Amino acid sequence: MADIATHVRSVAEEHPDEVALSYQGRETTYEDFWSRTGQFAAALDDRGVGEGDRVGIYLPNLPQFVTAFHGTLRAGGVVVPMNPQYKSREISHLLEDSEARTVVTLSDLVPFVEEVRADTAVEHVVTVGEAVDSGTDFEAFLADDELEAVERDDEDLAVQPYTSGTTGRPKGVQLTHRNLASNAQTAADLVPDGIRTDDKQLGVLPLFHIYGMTVVMNATLFNGGAYYPLPEWDAQQALSLVEDERLTLMHGVPAMYNDVINQPNAAEFDLSSLRLAGVGGSGIPIEVLRRFEELYDVKIYEGYGLTETSPVTHFNSPEAGRRVGSIGKSLDGVDARIVDGSFEERPPVEAGPVDEEETDLDEITGELVVAGPNVMKGYYDLPEANAEAFTDADGKRWFHTGDIGYWDEDGFFYVVDRKKHMINTAGYNVYPREVEELLFEHEAVADAAVVGIPDERRGETVKAFVVPASTASGGSSDGESDGVPVPDVDVTPDELKQYCLDNLAEYKHPREVEFVEELPRTTTGKVQKYELRDRDEDE
Repeated sequence: MADIATHVRSVAEEHPDEVALSYQGRETTYEDFWSRTGQFAAALDDRGVGEGDRVGIYLPNLPQFVTAFHGTLRAGGVVVPMNPQYKSREISHLLEDSEARTVVTLSDLVPFVEEVRADTAVEHVVTVGEAVDSGTDFEAFLADDELEAVERDDEDLAVQPYTSGTTGRPKGVQLTHRNLASNAQTAADLVPDGIRTDDKQLGVLPLFHIYGMTVVMNATLFNGGAYYPLPEWDAQQALSLVEDERLTLMHGVPAMYNDVINQPNAAEFDLSSLRLAGVGGSGIPIEVLRRFEELYDVKIYEGYGLTETSPVTHFNSPEAGRRVGSIGKSLDGVDARIVDGSFEERPPVEAGPVDEEETDLDEITGELVVAGPNVMKGYYDLPEANAEAFTDADGKRWFHTGDIGYWDEDGFFYVVDRKKHMINTAGYNVYPREVEELLFEHEAVADAAVVGIPDERRGETVKAFVVPASTASGGSSDGESDGVPVPDVDVTPDELKQYCLDNLAEYKHPREVEFVEELPRTTTGKVQKYELRDRDEDE
């Protein structure tokens, strides 16, 4: 199996005049795209950035992201993708831990990099947008000549994204060329007849996220298709692009499909050019799926994956069959099991999905574990986390997904719950501890707990239960208003929401803040979050 840069070079040599990227009406051929990746790689090489060196890409979906991504790999480097919604507080650990020497970012985001730069290994800042004093403009950064692709082995690192996983501190996920290349090609093969040179892929899923990176960008470029990036999600813009350019492929998270069907003029758009619509990131509500399919006569195929698995492990493919409510069957080459706490395999049910109200889920469910060429090498410099994440059995190295589910005799898998308290909002993972720690820094907050609550659009959203300082410190009756605790410090729920929004990415901030007198805890002091979720549902 060849490294990622070699895959793309082969496509560029075979289809030099085909469109690789189309952005705001400007098309870039494979020949020109490959040339620009060579110029970016040469620029890195000129600055001593090469094999194994980390390059942070802190950009929305722009052509420069695609060029920097493949240019970094062409130079033998390792890409560290970073969410452009992140602020200095959030990128600090990513840059420190990865020891990235170069960061490519929007001019508007440079202040966040500069704020933490002294504590990192960052030497070069490459900017997209208006010129700034502390960075080099992207076009000026490109070298005049091109660097030949540095050959990398299958097991060499290609990308190091960060995920919260089962702890609050983000962990670097080591994904190799083999991990990503195998999954990109497998994802492409799930499309009927595979992705072709005449396919046009809608690029609305963020490229810093493994779903958009592998299933959308790389699967397309590996097979000569055209990638149409959009920097931010806008339902009207996305629908118009599909209709006007006759796009053939799209992937999204459930919230995007929900936005589409709720557009006032949704029925006016013609999406008949689509030959596959995929969804992942979280389970899509059946009603959303049904309404989309009725509107456009286009089936949605649901899949499942994680950052640690590059990401896809399961998919309801057109050829293998679809079962609504299921994450699909495991991909070719990927082994999956449902196991109990002793790693004994749970037997399958006759056929799914089961009626969860009428079924004792404890009897059929277990943790989903997977093994295959797409499973990460491991977490970066975290041996204890790796020991917990993997189990060696039957000659395979099984990764624990942390999700609870069951499977049926036809090979379809179903996920019913998350093992940990991770909140999945519109396809983004939010670890409550991160939000809680920020809330604790506010002078009006004595105690706080963050949980995920149901949300029609996002699947889940973030809610914070806050014990005001007045309540915890034994405040008098002045600390309550109509039976609701109020803090000594003058602050409202809306102000706490804004405080979180000012310090965290938009999707992480609590959409709801509720003041409470105390949090339910166990005798060992752990917050009983299920009680908070139940309390919210009862209100």
